[in-house]
Amino acid sequence: MNKLNRTALYDLHRSLGAKSIPFAGYEMPVNYPLGIMKEHLYCRKSAGLFDVSHMGQLIIRSATQSMQSIATELEKLLPIDILGLGEDRQRYGFLPNRQGGIIDDLMISNRGDHFFVVINASRKEIDFKYFKENISKEIDVELISTRSLIAIQGPKSEKILSSQIGELSSLNYLDVKNFTYNGEILWVSRSGYTGQDGFEISIPNSLCEVFCKSILEQKGIEPIGLGARDTLRLECGLCLYGQDLNETITPIEAGLKWAIQKVRRTGGEREGGFTGQEKILAQIDTPPSFKREAFFPDGKAPLRSGTKLFSDDSGKNEIGLITSGSYSPTLERPISMGYLNYTKFKVGDPIFGELRTKFFPIKRTKLPFVPTSFKRN
Repeated sequence: MNKLNRTALYDLHRSLGAKSIPFAGYEMPVNYPLGIMKEHLYCRKSAGLFDVSHMGQLIIRSATQSMQSIATELEKLLPIDILGLGEDRQRYGFLPNRQGGIIDDLMISNRGDHFFVVINASRKEIDFKYFKENISKEIDVELISTRSLIAIQGPKSEKILSSQIGELSSLNYLDVKNFTYNGEILWVSRSGYTGQDGFEISIPNSLCEVFCKSILEQKGIEPIGLGARDTLRLECGLCLYGQDLNETITPIEAGLKWAIQKVRRTGGEREGGFTGQEKILAQIDTPPSFKREAFFPDGKAPLRSGTKLFSDDSGKNEIGLITSGSYSPTLERPISMGYLNYTKFKVGDPIFGELRTKFFPIKRTKLPFVPTSFKRN
């Protein structure tokens, strides 16, 4: 059995009474003594501190090429507008394979003299290798290990973080800026994975515990584990790689067409030119029959990832699969996301989820389950 990695906050997690689990090769806190349900609700009404240092952080730069040249190279790999990404701005994107499936989803920032990319923990070695092998040799790709990544999320996150690093009110959603703390540089973005206002902070490993202890001394913030992070993102309809996204699911099937700017679509100024363009652009023009949907299961039992969906209560006509499901603390009911195959299902047909050989009725609904509350410009 491989030894699990630990983040720079491992000792702090233990001192806070965290229950830890293996996750993407790391020993990570799933919850603290408050418990998943109360952590979730606390973050929704106040603020939560998350350790997300297991995620990968990439620096993409060049000693010989301009940022425009780097962006042009990156647009061969990602179907998003990188040339139009302003300095100190961030954008959601994904790496498609040749069949249009998703190698990983990510956040990319233009930092003026380099691009900063945050990638999923389970995919960071895969992504690092993919970038290295598929980008110009004049461009350097570095997977950094000297910095941690933490998130502060919730309606009181701005006030709490401002008390430590200075005024943040001018920082809009998906803005990125450097701040100083104890003589070290923090890379701060107004973003996150809970559907709420919040921030992600890249910070030197050596400073991370001191900084987090100081944050947790403020009124109105609690440490939050991966359990509540999962229910928070699910309520707002955000995808989890490895469950809702994988190398066989395209961005269009996943409902992520919005993330492909018009300039990269058919008829756009820089249409196509990226890996997987044939299938992705074709699906934009002709919507696929396999699509991500939102569901309200009847009853109190959550229908979780792997639950098969049928159009009958005897399991004869399989029409889809649940990829994420949990109890929603905000709505006080079970919620699920998954995929329906519309070649086997018609709108109006009944839907049943199979749980322990029983079949439970499900209703389709719309995403997000809970409205997002990002700070828009």
